[in-house]
Amino acid sequence: MVSQKVKIKNPSGLHLETATVLSNSVLKYDARLQFIYKKNNVKGIVNLKSILNIVAAGVAQGQEIEITSEGPEEKEALAAAVAAIERGLGEIENK
Repeated sequence: MVSQKVKIKNPSGLHLETATVLSNSVLKYDARLQFIYKKNNVKGIVNLKSILNIVAAGVAQGQEIEITSEGPEEKEALAAAVAAIERGLGEIENK
């Protein structure tokens, strides 16, 4: 298992469109991906391959999440998820 912390950069946080970009960035990998977040001092764990679960987490700009990846392609999957977030999930990569 590998993991990495990353901050959400895009202005709107994780909503339907950005969750779709994030989920689609990892769907092809043979790995179990999740992210861990805190909101109002409550810890949550979200399946990164589920758009609805990502949206339901309500993660905002500037919030830090920890992505975990486990499986045969865990390193590649983690790198893809982190890269998508660092590019702004489609909201800020062209700015």
